[in-house]
Amino acid sequence: QVQLVESGGGLVQAGGSLRLSCAASGRTFSSYAMGWFRQAPGKERDVVAGISWSGGNKYYADSVKGRFTISRDNAEKTVYLQMNSLKPEDTAVYYCAAGVYPYSGTYYRKADFGSWGQGTQVTVSS
Repeated sequence: QVQLVESGGGLVQAGGSLRLSCAASGRTFSSYAMGWFRQAPGKERDVVAGISWSGGNKYYADSVKGRFTISRDNAEKTVYLQMNSLKPEDTAVYYCAAGVYPYSGTYYRKADFGSWGQGTQVTVSS
């Protein structure tokens, strides 16, 4: 079992930046893929970015490519999401997620993630 705690959300103007952090505890962090998802009101929770257990492979949704960067620090058991050039349509609750099994599964498919944080609100004003 792993516990995930997100931080770094807030209110920002369009064009601004935010950096989300997700601190993990409870199991070996470095063996699991990690991901960031987001859910806007009335919409499904969708993947934003994912990173493999080694950090060597990354995935980005088309809507955030070139603007968002996912990274991880296995020593600190933390995964980050740097968000630049934010747009009003990026407004959502952002969730951190951890893979179900070590060294396996994808790093972008929602079904491959089994542990979720409580979410952090990101609001981008126009």
